[in-house]
Amino acid sequence: MKTKTRQREFGFTNWGGKRRGAGRKPKGVRAGVSHAPRAKLAARFPVLVTMRLLDGLASLRAKDSHAALQEAFMASSKVEFRVVEYSVQATHLHLMVESQDERALARGMNGLAVRIAKRFNRLRRRVGQVFSDRYHARILRSPSEVRRALVYLLQNARKHGAWVARVADAYSSGPMFDGWRRDARGAESSPRLLGRARTWLLAVGWRRLGLIGLLELPKGAIEPRPASASG
Repeated sequence: MKTKTRQREFGFTNWGGKRRGAGRKPKGVRAGVSHAPRAKLAARFPVLVTMRLLDGLASLRAKDSHAALQEAFMASSKVEFRVVEYSVQATHLHLMVESQDERALARGMNGLAVRIAKRFNRLRRRVGQVFSDRYHARILRSPSEVRRALVYLLQNARKHGAWVARVADAYSSGPMFDGWRRDARGAESSPRLLGRARTWLLAVGWRRLGLIGLLELPKGAIEPRPASASG
């Protein structure tokens, strides 16, 4: 009498490849930046970047920290990557950058983060990590997006009540910015430390929608999202 042989089923454990929950975990209270691959970036699009400090570190809105940050911005700016505008807040930085592509952006941001960390640790006589997690990046693809991002960046301290003077925020590139409306008192720009914009959107395009008022505040939410989610 023939008997049917029943195939034994095995439960295999997948020891290789991508696994749910694998990989480096975000750090800090504001963790949650996607660690998915960055979106493709064309050289014609500027990028709004946010870098956040670890909790508990000294405020960046101090003269010595600001000077060190400016040095880092200038040292990190190359042909393929450059910081064009910036805003220094107590616990984070907002940057407007231009980059050749997503690889140059990653290299440039990594180099900038290292330069800032070294200078910050030297000033504060400490060692260790400075930034809480991966930087946020939002690719800007239209004149209206660029203008909104510039207002958000340059007026961030004013929005949160950290700067109320009727002049541009001293802890930003605002004093060097040449896109203020000329009817605004105190809007005359000082000599630039950083290179000027080279993309059409950041150099020319947004201006067609009107220059920025010195007391103009951001309208609506523009908190940067990861570049991989922006298109």
